[in-house]
Amino acid sequence: MIHRLLPHPGLTAMLLVMWMIVFNSLNLGVAILGLVFAVLVPLFSAPFWPERAKLRMGLPLVGYLFLVLYDIVVANFQVARLILFKRNKDLRPAWLSIPLELQSAEAITVLAGTISLTPGTVSVDISTDARHLLVHALHTDDPDGEIAQIKQRYERRLMEIFA
Repeated sequence: MIHRLLPHPGLTAMLLVMWMIVFNSLNLGVAILGLVFAVLVPLFSAPFWPERAKLRMGLPLVGYLFLVLYDIVVANFQVARLILFKRNKDLRPAWLSIPLELQSAEAITVLAGTISLTPGTVSVDISTDARHLLVHALHTDDPDGEIAQIKQRYERRLMEIFA
């Protein structure tokens, strides 16, 4: 019964929170209207999502979030150091083609978003068969090592989360 009313509870919660942020109010009327909106949108869009990704909540997800936050902070300092102390001719940008083991579109999207959120790298494209992710790195001495690090740090953990 609850699954029919809330086919995507995470989306419902996110929509309600975003509704409250947009209206910048904790008014009961705004909350009720936001709840109606947050329940109806996933309810009517559920047929367009026939196969939902299985998301494992808990320690792996929390660990991944802390890892990403840590990597964002560290990468900010690394990019600042590159910009402030390296000459343009000393930079070694590279295009990385990352072979993907992830299967679900949601997991690949989270991986691409994580890469783009980390300063110094940006996800650019995904192959038509969804088996490779194209990433641009601002500076790398070892492109193969960078690919291995992305697969080990992010993709492996996402495979546990989206099991």
